[in-house]
Amino acid sequence: MRAKGSTAYELRMDDPLTVHERGDATAQAQLPGTENIHNRDGLDANADTPLIGSAVRTAGRKRYREVFSCVSQHLVTYSKFIGPGFLIAVAYIDPGNYATDVAAGSETRFALLFIIFASNLIAILFQSLCIKLGIVTGRDLAQNCRAHLPRWMTLLLYGAAETAIIATDISEVIGSAISLKLLFNIPLVAGCAITLVDTLFILMFYRPYGSMMELRAFEGFVTLLVLGVTACFCVELSFIRDTSVGEVLRGYLPSATIFRGNAIYLSCGIVGATVMPHSLFLGSGLVQARLKEFDLDQGYAEIEGHGNRATAGNSHTDENRDGDKTEYHPTIAAIRGCMKYSIVELSVSLVTFATFVNSAILIVSGASLYGNPEAGDADLFGIHDLLSQTISPAAGTVFALALLFSGLSAGVIGTIAGQMVSEGMLDWKMSPWVRRLITRSISIVPSVVIAAAVGRDGLDAALTASQVVLSILLPVVTAPLIYFTSRDQYMTVRGRLNGPDAPMVTIKMTNSWLTLSALVFISLGKV
Repeated sequence: MRAKGSTAYELRMDDPLTVHERGDATAQAQLPGTENIHNRDGLDANADTPLIGSAVRTAGRKRYREVFSCVSQHLVTYSKFIGPGFLIAVAYIDPGNYATDVAAGSETRFALLFIIFASNLIAILFQSLCIKLGIVTGRDLAQNCRAHLPRWMTLLLYGAAETAIIATDISEVIGSAISLKLLFNIPLVAGCAITLVDTLFILMFYRPYGSMMELRAFEGFVTLLVLGVTACFCVELSFIRDTSVGEVLRGYLPSATIFRGNAIYLSCGIVGATVMPHSLFLGSGLVQARLKEFDLDQGYAEIEGHGNRATAGNSHTDENRDGDKTEYHPTIAAIRGCMKYSIVELSVSLVTFATFVNSAILIVSGASLYGNPEAGDADLFGIHDLLSQTISPAAGTVFALALLFSGLSAGVIGTIAGQMVSEGMLDWKMSPWVRRLITRSISIVPSVVIAAAVGRDGLDAALTASQVVLSILLPVVTAPLIYFTSRDQYMTVRGRLNGPDAPMVTIKMTNSWLTLSALVFISLGKV
């Protein structure tokens, strides 16, 4: 029998080792990777003690099980945070990106893939700040503006944010109308009108204060649209011929081509079309729901008690579907854990989907349109025609289908962002479908007028103008984000680290000087 406190294996009684040497052998056998245990005569003791080798294997298997269990636990926790990253990624693959990426590919082939990759890194940086602001303060960017900025400044920011959302919505109306024309030959004016009701039905099921199951169901639907866009461009890439992988991969390295001719202008257009102003409000408002769930899973949530709670610049407020509000203070463990998993989920979503889709558009354009004199001034109609002629008719159809998915998903996300802006800055609450009706009505009027009076050329000019407006407004929206995340009074958390008996600690989560310098440089570069 094994005595209490004995090791995981037993040495044989006839073992020639002394008691002292048995202890040494035991200590060595407990170390993973121990291969030779020598007795006092220098002989290999493993030959006489086969149980030691078995113990080493047992220890190795135990170590593998521990690693597997740890990895599995992290993956299960990570899976609960999947969703917001896909919603944010939609803002980076809207119809406005198509025009800029196609123009970049047709003029510089693959050279500006580096700019696409860099612009997505910039997007991850800004969205990480949004996540940090939303988690630490418990408020999204719009709510922080109303709580901490003068009234006149909040109104100015509200005007800039609404203008950016309308400009984004105009590009989505145009993109959806063009895709309907290409796929079903629906007149442009009718296509613009159809977009008024395309997402009203979907948004009727969106419940911002509903259960996590309802929220995840809505996120799942948007995720399917993102996957649909991704699948379309996977098919597009499969049509490409006579282009090596090496040529494409070299485009992700910086080159002198970026600074030649029209490439600088195209690079600015790519960055402007990628980092969208409304996505900053969206990114700061999608993370709070996971905080309480994290505390509940860990057994830390205490809404009425005081226990192991962290006090940030502001407490979080949960609102149920009946309008009842309860105060909730997240623990430091929840703040740190949610911030880590949310940033990882966001980064994975942007790199695997937003970067891939934008890269695929440029690659398809560069492989099929580069050097083609007709591609220089081509709009979305022209790109569809050129893809159908140079690759195959199916390539043009898939391109139009991807454009439709992008317009539909971006319209849904734009409405949610607009709702956050109006509720956060003005405390103006309305149903999502009402918000959608108002915003889309404002966007449709100029789109329908342009489509009826000028036609496809006018729509292309309006699409380009909307991207210019977004580029101008981006520094205005990023300024308060940088300000809030750089101030100790908003980004300081006080609470207990390890249980209710641990001493209170204060943790500052403001931006480092290096991060702040990079953010200011990027924002000023957009002016």
